[in-house]
Amino acid sequence: MKKIFKALKYTVAVLFIVLAFVACDREYSSIESDVLGENNFNFNASQLEVPIITYNRNLSGQQINGLTSNLLGFFNDPIYGTTTASIVTQVTPTSFAINSAEMFGINPTVESVTLTIPYFSTQTGVETDGTPIYRLDSLFVENNNPENIKPIALKVYENKYFLRNFNPNNPEDNSQNYFSKADASINSTDNFAEIESGTINFDDHIGFTFFDGDIEPSSAARAITDTVGETSSTTYLPPAEVIELAETPQSKAYWKSLILDQAGLPTLSNTNNFHNHFRGLYIKAEAKNGEGSMVLLNLADTGATLTINYSSEDGDDTDTDRDTGTYVLNFNGNRLNTFINNYNPAILPTTPNTTNGDEKLYLKGTAGSMAVIDLFNGLVDCDGDGQEDDDALECFKKTFRKTDKNGNVLAPVNELYQLKRLINEAHLVIYEDETFITPDDPKDANGEDYHTYDRLYLYDLGDNSPILDYNFDVSIDASNPLVSRSFTLGRRITDENGISKYKLKITDLLNSILIQDIDNTKLGLVLSNNVNLNLSTQLLNDIGDVTGVPASTVITPRGTVLHGSNSADDDKKMRLEIFFTESE
Repeated sequence: MKKIFKALKYTVAVLFIVLAFVACDREYSSIESDVLGENNFNFNASQLEVPIITYNRNLSGQQINGLTSNLLGFFNDPIYGTTTASIVTQVTPTSFAINSAEMFGINPTVESVTLTIPYFSTQTGVETDGTPIYRLDSLFVENNNPENIKPIALKVYENKYFLRNFNPNNPEDNSQNYFSKADASINSTDNFAEIESGTINFDDHIGFTFFDGDIEPSSAARAITDTVGETSSTTYLPPAEVIELAETPQSKAYWKSLILDQAGLPTLSNTNNFHNHFRGLYIKAEAKNGEGSMVLLNLADTGATLTINYSSEDGDDTDTDRDTGTYVLNFNGNRLNTFINNYNPAILPTTPNTTNGDEKLYLKGTAGSMAVIDLFNGLVDCDGDGQEDDDALECFKKTFRKTDKNGNVLAPVNELYQLKRLINEAHLVIYEDETFITPDDPKDANGEDYHTYDRLYLYDLGDNSPILDYNFDVSIDASNPLVSRSFTLGRRITDENGISKYKLKITDLLNSILIQDIDNTKLGLVLSNNVNLNLSTQLLNDIGDVTGVPASTVITPRGTVLHGSNSADDDKKMRLEIFFTESE
């Protein structure tokens, strides 16, 4: 592909349409005219197509602790294959206020132990009897159809591996991070994590089995009935996974030894002692008969608890009544999301073409793959002499900055460069690859196709932070990430032929490169199920130019395939379009 900057001139009539569109679509930050351009504008509307390079990066060793939410279950992506997600977590008493030999009373016994984990859900209505109707918001099943919910085989073990907080091998950043080791070709049944000193197989650190059965995600409200005398009242709570962990005499005896018998001992006196004594739970999910469902769980929710219900003697020898109490633990502490990825080996690329770009871009969450966008790569023909001997970034700067009569860029004023062309809007145009994603894909319960709610997330590879346009985007919807920040991270657009594309705006980013000489020209592109979540996670080892990835893609099980900058279809190659007005 010949790399050349193409400027296309438009008529004045088209200019007014472009300016009207831009004015309606966003509010621009106020920047002094003596910095940006000439006092008198010529107003010639122009479009510039800039050659870019895009290529793939397979991801491994992604940070899997410190996530805001956690996946649990089994999911089969129609393109990539299966992912199984499990959770290893510490549990922490909600209070250490009382620690005496009789903090649980006299001769306490365990009555029940209940694990409660709320789902992300939205109330959509009310039944005629007053029962709330809910929808699960983070459910991943075949075709996105709630009618396709399948049970998950689940085991809840005592975890015997100590999840330490501090990394003795890293004096600069002594917090201990844990990283994914998700390749099912190595081991398709066990869950692993990696740290700097080696690999952890959590299936080698299993203690008591508290639960071994099936669960099935449900959107049903939870009814809590209280009876006082002859009067009963019912309170409804949002959907949650509720699992009983002490249904046998053996399990009740184990919980008694683990918790109640520690009354008055140092093990229940503070968090560190407790975590060393009881190292938490290993919640292991598996497919059931080759099928299953996956859900995103909010273990940080105040309603996410491990509750031990116990009874004790009341001190009155004349009756058999016993006092009752509860000991509540939450999931504060270290919490890991482990993955087993059994991917189609023909899908993920092995070696990226960082020089000419890849034909297809493979985006997959849960330690899958991402894309790199190099905005100004290599050499281009900037002066029209037919030779590709000009640096692409310098050519871009010369094209927009004011120059002297010899063509040299003028020195900055107060560290800000003056511009002869003003960027009104710049965006990346990205097409889905229809050979993988077609309009004939199965529809969900709402008649929408599988990828309707896919969101692409763009970030700065230099410091793993959101791009400037994201930070300035006013279209934030904190309650609905499916539509949030849609001005910058444009939503999926599908035409009448079923061809889908995205437009991602980088206007402010390019202006910062031109005016302030900020050198952020490599971007990361991932699939995200929550574009409001802009936290970054680390990698165990750098993967080429990738040193970190957004946390949101770690907990995104779905995948998609896009046309890259080297696509065989010229009309669908990823491209950068810049709309500007000239001041000369």
